Amino acid sequence: MARTLPWFSHTFSLLLRRFALLLLVYALLRAIFYAANYDVFAAAAASETLWAFWHGFRFDAAALLILNAPFLLLSFVPAYGPGWQRTLRGIFLTLNAVGIALNLIDTQYFKFIGRRTSDELFTITGDIERQAGQLVGHYWFLLLPFAVLFGLLWYFYPMPATNSPGGKTRQPLQQFARGFLELSLVAALAVLGIRGGLQLKPLRTGHAFVQTPPSLGHLALNSTFTFLKSTISYFDHNGKPTLERSTYFASDKAMNEALQRRPVTADTGAPQRDNVVILLVESFSSEYNGIENGGQKSYTPFFDSLATQGLFYREHYANGRRSIEALPAVLAGLPALMESSFITSNFQTNELHGLGELLGRAGYSTSVFHGAENGTMGFNTFAGKAGIQRYYGLSEYPGGRNSPDFDGHWGIFDEPYLQYFARQLGQQPQPFFSTVFTLTSHEPFPVPAQYQGRFAPGELPIHASIGYTDFALRRFFEAAAKQPWYRNTLFVLLADHTSQTLRPDYQNLLGAYKTPLLFFHPGKPLPAADVRRITQQADVPASVLDYVGIPAGAADLLPFGYSVFDAQAPGRALFLSGGAHYLVHRDYVTELTTDNKVRLYPYRTHDLPATPLPNPPADKLRQYGDELRATVQYFTNGLLDNKLYPRPKS
Repeated sequence: MARTLPWFSHTFSLLLRRFALLLLVYALLRAIFYAANYDVFAAAAASETLWAFWHGFRFDAAALLILNAPFLLLSFVPAYGPGWQRTLRGIFLTLNAVGIALNLIDTQYFKFIGRRTSDELFTITGDIERQAGQLVGHYWFLLLPFAVLFGLLWYFYPMPATNSPGGKTRQPLQQFARGFLELSLVAALAVLGIRGGLQLKPLRTGHAFVQTPPSLGHLALNSTFTFLKSTISYFDHNGKPTLERSTYFASDKAMNEALQRRPVTADTGAPQRDNVVILLVESFSSEYNGIENGGQKSYTPFFDSLATQGLFYREHYANGRRSIEALPAVLAGLPALMESSFITSNFQTNELHGLGELLGRAGYSTSVFHGAENGTMGFNTFAGKAGIQRYYGLSEYPGGRNSPDFDGHWGIFDEPYLQYFARQLGQQPQPFFSTVFTLTSHEPFPVPAQYQGRFAPGELPIHASIGYTDFALRRFFEAAAKQPWYRNTLFVLLADHTSQTLRPDYQNLLGAYKTPLLFFHPGKPLPAADVRRITQQADVPASVLDYVGIPAGAADLLPFGYSVFDAQAPGRALFLSGGAHYLVHRDYVTELTTDNKVRLYPYRTHDLPATPLPNPPADKLRQYGDELRATVQYFTNGLLDNKLYPRPKS
């Protein structure tokens, strides 16, 4: 017979034991997540890791209470028959199967986006549906721990004994009174658990990162919490903005003084009006090339060679960890400084002036090419938002999904697509501005059948795919070199984000954003520039406008990026990770934590220490802290008020 806890009814006792079982399962899920992503947490001491596990119970309790709210209510229905109890168990297993699946999926998805899953699953539903088959085939091994944990819930789920009195031995009034008191107690504990305690503000994702090293925040969290919190926030606000207003500076004047704004003056002489081609290469991490890694094994021999012929920036960083965050940065200078992407956020209709619009005003024909399904990640709609005149997706490619060049997963293989891109550029009126976003070096990292075995397999699935993409780039430049527009074109080559990692020196927060940036012009020397300055994706718009000789002031260009050709501008990079904002300078990396603390780390290329400096220079702490706070305030309040572009008062 199942034992009843003293002073509690059998129903209440069962409920406590069932919840304890869930907490055990989530502790196991955290251990699996830790093992699957050990490299991220390896720098933490054992005591710090154990504290993250303990801290995680707070988030587990909150997530499980939200997820199981229907089950909690139904548990107090005064029915004790076996049929009703089996129904309750079915509800319990169904709800928590979703939570288990989310957390297991994140053991792998985290490797790509560097954070726990949020409501982005709703924004890429179409992409998930199209890729469901290959994703299950590729990650089939996750079904094994799912089956074990689900079986654990099913087998150990406490059921009432067949001869349980169900509380019927008491007087009806006493039974009602105790039931009411227990229901009230559960409701109070549920509210307290969901809030995460008695503190002023309810438990938020950012609370997980108030520890050292901050990366342990991802371990303390669980994917059920981050997904439910972001989803509830979205629906609670009914589509309204969900950012919190920043008040670091009392006046716009003080904020702007700390912001370090640098307008593009383009006073280098007559406008050049060269064509501009941006090659945004999927997952083209710095870790994979040889030129940045002292001649160690390279999967990009062509890129290594090309980089010696242009301006190759060795201290370059992506502004985000997802493809959907790259286009706003590269085409509009808008870094990913909020948890949701701009493309799918509530701010997507805000005023935005992208390179397509700014170059279009100067007579450029503009286009974006992406060989994936039209509508993937909202790239087609954002291209229009950025002022791009023509978008070319899978539907525009000859044959589309029926083409032999279709990879069976995402879209057209890189080699044929870049050949198609080269041909299409020949049909664009000059001067033209065009961007191509490649896709083959995306999970599941395919290589066309005719090239199987040609590229070094390496030790990670992505390595051979990167080798193929590098080969596709070589073939593109060979084809482009035969075109009359080639020698009158500035090429900008960079990555959208990083991907799978093998090298220990890249397995840290800064290494997770380290990507290459190359400016290459086959027809003329580029302006002298400091290739050791810090650069970021959001620098591309200012740099392109500066190079072609189009001035852009505050009314046209966002203040987050600088021209790489501006010797007076301090290079910098910005990104958001774990709820904290980061500012990268040549001497220090500044962190603005979720509880408004400023920390400094010494800067080393793609290598961020696990702990901040204990006694940082006071002047740098103040200067960089103010610059980062001003940037965050400008970004958040500018989005909330739709005033990213200040207009002169009339």
